[in-house]
Order: sequence, then C-alpha cells, then structure tokens
Amino acid sequence: MMNLKSLRNPDLYHGRTGKTFFEGWYFKLVDAGMENAYAFIPGIYYSPNRDYSHSFIQIVDGMKKTYDYLRFPVESFGTEKRIFSLNIDKNKFGIEGLNFNLDRLEVSLIGKIKFSNHNKWPDNFLNPGSMGFYNYIPRMQCYSQVCSMDFDLSGSLDFKGQNIDFGGGKGYIEKNWGSAFPYSWIWIQCNHFQTARASFSCSIGHIPFLFSSFRGFLAGLYVNNDFYEFTSINHSKIEVVSKGSDVIMNFNNSRYRLHVKCKTEYDNFILLNGPLGDKMIPLVQENLQGNLHLELIDLQTGQTIFNDSGRCAGVEYGGKQMMVLD
Repeated sequence: MMNLKSLRNPDLYHGRTGKTFFEGWYFKLVDAGMENAYAFIPGIYYSPNRDYSHSFIQIVDGMKKTYDYLRFPVESFGTEKRIFSLNIDKNKFGIEGLNFNLDRLEVSLIGKIKFSNHNKWPDNFLNPGSMGFYNYIPRMQCYSQVCSMDFDLSGSLDFKGQNIDFGGGKGYIEKNWGSAFPYSWIWIQCNHFQTARASFSCSIGHIPFLFSSFRGFLAGLYVNNDFYEFTSINHSKIEVVSKGSDVIMNFNNSRYRLHVKCKTEYDNFILLNGPLGDKMIPLVQENLQGNLHLELIDLQTGQTIFNDSGRCAGVEYGGKQMMVLD
C-alpha cells in the first residue's frame, strides 16, 4: 500500500491503490555516439481480472524500431522499501543502474550498466518530486515523476547477440503510476544537445479529476547545472500549437520564456503497450529519434540564455490531442 515514504520520494514503489493499478519506470539510455537509443520499462499491472495481472519488462530499440514485451508473474516483482531499487525475476533496476539476466527464446539480454552523476529535479517537502503537491492528492488517474534528468553511463549489454557499449553515454529516468493514462498527453525529453550539457523534460496531460478534468503540465530544463522550471504548480503559462504532426510550445514563468519546437518522422514511432480498461494493450506511440530546438530567454534582461538543438529526443503524442492544444 502507499506510504509516507513513497509520497516524499516518488521514485519509490507506491503499491496497489485500486482494483486497476499500474506502476512503471522508464529508463532511456543512449550511447556516446548516439548510434543506439534504448528504453527499458519495468513495471507491474493489476487488473480486476486476475488473468491480466502481471509484471513486465518492455524493451524499445529506438534505432532499429523494434519492441519486445516480456510478461512475468506478479510474484516476480519486488522492490526495496527505502531506496529506488526493484527487481523482476533475475533483473534489477534502480538509481544506481541496471542488471539484466534475461535468456528467453524470443529475447536474450545480459549485462550491467552503472549510473553516476545524477541531475535530479529539485524539490522540497511541500512539493516532492517533479509533480509537487499533486503527489499528496489521492486517487488521481495518473501520476508522474522525473527520477533523474541526466546522468552518465558505463558498462555494456549483450542484446540478441549484439554487444552494445554504453560507456560515455547518457541516461534519463522517469515513472508513471495510477489506474490509467491521461485522456491525452504530450511527452518530450532530450539530453543530447550540441553546445552545452543540457537536459529537458516536458509532460502535458489532460487528466480527469473529481467530476471534471484539467490540463496539467511540467517542464524542466537543466543548462550547465542551472535549473529552469515551468509547471502548473509555479503558475507558469503554456501555449501549445500544432505544426503538421508535431507541436510548438511556449512556456512562460515570472522570469523566463522557453520556446520548444519538436520535429519527428512518422516512420520512427513504435507502438508500446499501456494500461486501458482492465488490461495492457498496444496504446502508446513512442519515438526515440526526435529532433528538438530550445530557446530560453531571460525576460528581465532580454538575454538569450540557451539556444540549441538536440537529437535522440524521446517523443510521445497520445490520446485526443485536441484536449492539450490551444
């Protein structure tokens, strides 16, 4: 069951809170040459129909555009109570790294990746994690948490007979939990820019709440260890407009403006499973080859603080997009 520890540290497992419940962690790893981009998604799903309840590991190869969904018994899932660490069968996931020992007929994945030099989303007791005080509100349909905006990788994986060296690469971690995904959402993430060590994460969702619904958002940008935050919680403003099949977003807070332009190719999207109704079904279109351009402006001085393009961006457009557009 959910406890105060997981409320204060949203990286941790919250525990089943209803008849239908999911919790999943998203690990995105890109090698130093940006030739390999993978997402590994361990998690658990509880359904009112016990036959549909299971734990899982999703493997997304963003460059080859392949996808594997590995199902495990609920009993294969376990977590630590005080630190961000979980396991599914013989595979371990956490803030310190990944350790795979998968040897199935359809998928073999062996190896160990270590994480270091994390850049975390700044928070405090009143606003824990990236979602802030919303974490304290019970029974929301979907919660999210940026566990680590950016970190360094070392180690390698042997995936389906191919050795992939992640030494010198970069990673990103986030998670979602609740009973279902939002009515609609946009998710964009990138930490591979040209001129500076920077990391950007943005989530926009139209979420049911009580007898109504609302559009909530969070966007965070690290540039050379300085953090710029644009969220519903800190009373930032957002404008989202479509440009073809992609979006342009403008964020404003009391001091800064952030202009975000995203570009994707339709053929690079991969269909992933997500929670809907009482089961996990093909639901989520994801792209790990997106391109992004950001411009951050100081409104008081008129100075451009950051103006750069990024590659290997993770991009999702989900649900009824008209609900998140202006």
